[in-house]
Amino acid sequence: MSMTYETRVAWQNRMLLAPALVLLACFILIPAGAAIYISFTNDALSGFAAAHPQFVGLKNYVRLFSDDGFWNSLVVTFFFVFGSSIVGQFVLGLASAMALNRPIAFRSVFNAALLLPNAVPEVVAGFIWISMLAGGKYSTVSRIVGLFGIPPQNWLESVPLLMIIVVNTWRGIAFAMILMTSGLSAVPPEVYEAARMDGATPRQIFWRITLPLLRPTIFLYMLVSTAGTIAIFGLIYTLTRGGPGGATEIIGIYIYNQSFTAFQLGYGSAVAVIMLGVSVAIGAIYVRVLKVQV
Repeated sequence: MSMTYETRVAWQNRMLLAPALVLLACFILIPAGAAIYISFTNDALSGFAAAHPQFVGLKNYVRLFSDDGFWNSLVVTFFFVFGSSIVGQFVLGLASAMALNRPIAFRSVFNAALLLPNAVPEVVAGFIWISMLAGGKYSTVSRIVGLFGIPPQNWLESVPLLMIIVVNTWRGIAFAMILMTSGLSAVPPEVYEAARMDGATPRQIFWRITLPLLRPTIFLYMLVSTAGTIAIFGLIYTLTRGGPGGATEIIGIYIYNQSFTAFQLGYGSAVAVIMLGVSVAIGAIYVRVLKVQV
C-alpha cells in the first residue's frame, strides 16, 4: 500500500534528523549514561579498583555531601557565574548593544575590540592575562593601578576570584552584545517615538519599554550563558588551576582534580552527575518557571 504525502514527509524529516540524533547519542547520551554508571562504582585510574571496579551504591554520593571541598567548589562556582555571567557580561553586553544601536564615531573599531576576545583560544587568553596580572612593578595591571598610588602585587594571589571574574567577563561581552543587539533590533522604532511624544524620559523608556521587550532575549542569554559558564574549564585551569587554596576551584576544576589528579573516577563522576542535575534544574527554571519561549 502506497504511503500518503504526510507519511512520506514525516519519514523524510526523520531521515534528516537521524544524523543529528546519532551524534547526540554518541557524544552526549552515551557518555552521560557511562558517567552515571561509573558514579555508582569505585572505579579509579590506578590501584586495584582500576582493574577490578566494584559497585558501591550511593557511597560516592554520601561522601560527596559531606565533603567540604565539594561545597567550597559550589560556592566558588556560584560567585563566579553570578559575577561574570549574570552581572558582568550581561550589564556590559547590554550597554555595548545600546551604544552600538546609536550613531557613534569609530563604531567598527568598537565592534572589533569587543569581538576580538572570542577569536583568542582559552589557553592563549589565560597566558596573556597571567602576564598582565603577574606580580612585580613591571606587570601591566600593576603599572596602571600604580598611577593611583596602589602598590604592585600578584593579583592572582591577592584577589584570585575577582580576577577570574574579570577575565571571563572580558571574554563573554561579545556574546551578550550580539544577543542584546538582535533583541533591540526587533523593537519597533514607532514604540520609542510614541513614548517620546508622550513625554517619557530616557530612563523611563529604558525601564518600561526596552527591558520588558527584551525579556525573552535576556532570559535566553541567561540560560545559555549560565550553562556555559558553569562548564568553563580551560581558562580557569590556565590562570590558577583552582588555587590558591581552592579560592578559584570551580566545579569543573574540582571534578578534574578528583578524577585525574586524585585518580578517583567514581567519585569524580558522582560530582559530575550532581552538576548535570543542577544544570538541568537551572534550565527548567529559566524555560518553564519564567515562561521564556526559546
